[in-house]
Amino acid sequence: MSQIFFLFSGQCFFFTCHPYKYHFIKENKTWDEAQKYCREKHTDLATVYDMTDMERLRYSKEKQEAVWIGLRSNPETDNRTWHWSLPGVDLSVYSTETQEPSKTFHVITNALCWPEAQNYCREHHTDLVSGLNQLHDTDLKNKIQSQSMLWIGLFRDTWRWSDGSNSSFRNWNLELFKDDDSKKCAKCAMLNGKWDSDDYRFVLIKKKKTWEDALYYCRENYNDLASITNLKEQRWIQQKAKNASTAFVWLGLRYTCTLEFWFWVSDEVVGYKNWASGGRNDECDMSGGMERGGEHKWSSQPDNNTYNFICSTF
Repeated sequence: MSQIFFLFSGQCFFFTCHPYKYHFIKENKTWDEAQKYCREKHTDLATVYDMTDMERLRYSKEKQEAVWIGLRSNPETDNRTWHWSLPGVDLSVYSTETQEPSKTFHVITNALCWPEAQNYCREHHTDLVSGLNQLHDTDLKNKIQSQSMLWIGLFRDTWRWSDGSNSSFRNWNLELFKDDDSKKCAKCAMLNGKWDSDDYRFVLIKKKKTWEDALYYCRENYNDLASITNLKEQRWIQQKAKNASTAFVWLGLRYTCTLEFWFWVSDEVVGYKNWASGGRNDECDMSGGMERGGEHKWSSQPDNNTYNFICSTF
């Protein structure tokens, strides 16, 4: 099966097809676009089954910053599903005639949260205790008799692989990852192999364009220039703006001289506002830009200025 990865945040790379190798696509795509491309041209976005796969990806020839992988969360529609931390272990299967080799169990007395415990076990041993066979192991039972409470390798989440596989392998970067509803697609950092999540509603375009050219670019290649209708969207977009190469990024915010009001090009009402103090200028040929840094406030900018810009993807 061809395994396909897409680079995150608009940088480029190439790909070649070969079983059990990761292939890089030299196109700037959102997660949805990447999934569609892989399904049309190959099989699907890549699934990472275990640390062996992860190391194979990490030490591939293409040392990119980060790539899309085929892991996605849909908390609005999917229930949280239970998984064992150790890859390949069935959730509720127990066999008294197991052919597994004898295992050595280590009781770690450090007080850690569950993700830290999982990370510790993977770095120093194999994984957290996973599966009913391990839980029923006599050696394990003898070692934990004096312990009142211990973590085991059982977790649940709403993350699913694009190809429908049941891989429970996760390799989150504990310093960055937050399992919240705003970030629904997984990306892999190529330098350390750790994963983070990102939203796929907005994309930063690191091209310098006037407001009108930015509008046409977004409508031709994505959906539209980005609109901000609430605080959550403001936070999503300001995270994108931090990586801009210009002092401001264009938004889909425009002033109409004829009707004398500001409007979003997506026809959304300008209810939520985040103007900088003294930053709003109600004059002709003005459009809205967001600061790259600071508090990421909005301000009126002459629409013939050239800035990076934020596109909405749907």
